[in-house]
Amino acid sequence: MSWPSGTLTAFDLETTGTDVESDRIVTAAVVRLEADGSVSEERTWLLNPGVAIPEEASAIHGISTERAREHGLPAAPAIEEIAGAIAAGLRSGIPLVVMNARYDLSLLDRECRRYGIASVGERLGADPSPVIDPLVIDKHVDTYRRGKRTLHALCAHYGVPLDDAHDARADAVAAAGVARRVGEEYQRIGGMPLEELHSLQVHAAAEQSSSLQAYLRRTSDPAAVVEPAWPLIPRLS
Repeated sequence: MSWPSGTLTAFDLETTGTDVESDRIVTAAVVRLEADGSVSEERTWLLNPGVAIPEEASAIHGISTERAREHGLPAAPAIEEIAGAIAAGLRSGIPLVVMNARYDLSLLDRECRRYGIASVGERLGADPSPVIDPLVIDKHVDTYRRGKRTLHALCAHYGVPLDDAHDARADAVAAAGVARRVGEEYQRIGGMPLEELHSLQVHAAAEQSSSLQAYLRRTSDPAAVVEPAWPLIPRLS
């Protein structure tokens, strides 16, 4: 059975910003989806990140500092649960779908370090795998398509519903839907063994980063650096 016809676990974060080293988790979702797209298991979290949530971030995901402080879980035990849920899914052999995985998985990794919690990789004894990243596989199979490659744009392109963008659960479910559609539409991706698909994405993500870096250096910023590592950015120290 090919992976688009099987069970998937999807993961998404909404956060205080875009820096994996310093920003914090605000909401998270880990959702298990069956072959027909139905949700068989889900966990969602609202955290008190311990810092103020910038207005720009609140405008995107709708969670204010006040709401997070009043209703959010303490960060450390919530992050323990999130990392544990992801590791359990991977340990059982279910692929993990994460849109822009190098961001979400790296930020979760840094949160684990911040609170002295075992990371997903430490629980597994290896980097998280197999991971399926709709952003990477879409760019790989349709490299020169014009337009944005946000989750919203990918959902529109592949005909996947996205009813509540920037809600962690909705985004996770939509990302899984996009991943399935790519796998169904491009048989060389959908028919690939998961270990091989993961390895392909490691190389594809590095190539995509190199291409973007060259473009930025040529057009706007001669010193631009685009992170090549995937699905996890190595810790600085």
